[in-house]
Amino acid sequence: MSKTLNEFTVGESGKIIAVGGEGRVRRRLFDMGVTPGAEVKLRKKAPLGDPIEVTLRGYELTLRKDEAALVETE
Repeated sequence: MSKTLNEFTVGESGKIIAVGGEGRVRRRLFDMGVTPGAEVKLRKKAPLGDPIEVTLRGYELTLRKDEAALVETE
């Protein structure tokens, strides 16, 4: 079952299977290491759900909710 990164609960982890978006947004995600095959774990979520902090490739990364919605995981 696949779901997007913004649907994760704190402590949940998964594997990235696809990155959506176009142009600059998609390129920015790839530059930060958000690529298919990478393991990702949701560490923290702000009180209103935006932004979120994930652990990816051994470092912490903060993403906006709309950016996280482009990342499909399994």
